Amino acid sequence: MSVYVDDAVTLWRGQRWAHLMADTLDELHAMAARLGMPRRAFQDKRSGAHYDVTAALREAALRHGAIAISRHRDREQVRAIIRIARSQWSGAAAAP
Repeated sequence: MSVYVDDAVTLWRGQRWAHLMADTLDELHAMAARLGMPRRAFQDKRSGAHYDVTAALREAALRHGAIAISRHRDREQVRAIIRIARSQWSGAAAAP
């Protein structure tokens, strides 16, 4: 089981942002807690369960053992991780 963080490429509010995802929600929430993120920052989205993290938090996640993934180099792995994140969305069981 693993926690992943993608490239910090999304520019928003003057910062670069990345997505923190994991094989399980327990792992995801545990890593977010280690990073000092409040549970309300959790993104329970149809596009995939995740936390948005700044570039600085991305680096901290890597120091805590998260695995860096690149949407450019690791496309198949990223797709697989996103499929896992989508299956963790609270509405996934009800979705067609």
